[in-house]
Amino acid sequence: MAALEFGIPDMIDFLTTAPLWVEILLVVIIPTVIAMLGPSLIRRFVQLEHLAINNEVAGFKFATIGVTYAVLLAFSIVVVWEKASDAESTIEREAGAAATIYRLSNGLGEPKRTDLRTAMTRYLSSTIKDEWSTMEHGKSNKPTWEALGDLYTAMIAPGAADDVSIKTEIFNQLTVITQARRARLIAADGIVPGPVWAIVFLCAFLVIGFTFFFGTQNLRAQTLMTGLLAFLIFSELVIVIALERPFAGGIKEAPTPLVHVLQDFAPS
Repeated sequence: MAALEFGIPDMIDFLTTAPLWVEILLVVIIPTVIAMLGPSLIRRFVQLEHLAINNEVAGFKFATIGVTYAVLLAFSIVVVWEKASDAESTIEREAGAAATIYRLSNGLGEPKRTDLRTAMTRYLSSTIKDEWSTMEHGKSNKPTWEALGDLYTAMIAPGAADDVSIKTEIFNQLTVITQARRARLIAADGIVPGPVWAIVFLCAFLVIGFTFFFGTQNLRAQTLMTGLLAFLIFSELVIVIALERPFAGGIKEAPTPLVHVLQDFAPS
């Protein structure tokens, strides 16, 4: 287990940043083909009579193991699915706050209005072009962080006597943007810890390996059933892997809401 756990982070890091077809090939197709070779391999060393004699008892044990693993896998899927949904909501919340600041800036005097809109444009551009690519590796982007700081600087800088209520609301929206960005960066780093990944993969191999020791007269039928079970389990594992990092891999969130705000409000 220790050796498996040691290699899991690097393996997951590679899989979660790989294209979807690579994930399917490495996690579904190849392991399924290997699993289908298992029953034939076992028959070379253990006779059918010895395997079939324990089918009834093994069936009860397999049902218990299968249900236990199904619960674990379903829980993992629900967790990463909710996380992906939260990431999408976070982007929309950040875009909404940015659009609100653009509109509220009309109530500010010059040069603060222009400075704020310029800083917001720079922040959105940096987020879309720079930070989105660094989030694929679970990292932030320093220029984007500096651009966020420029937003606060533009508002704190002394200027004309602006409406206090407008400035207060702009600061509230800046807080929303800051919190949303922090939530994005946390989500980009992944949520499933290494030990859990080790257990999920190890249990998958154990459940599939258990089917090798059933004894059926028709070896082809047993091989097909093992292959279908392996395909089902590994397909669900791909879902967990693909959604583990919402901003990386074959299934990832796009900065579309931020792009729309930038197109609607940024100076041409």
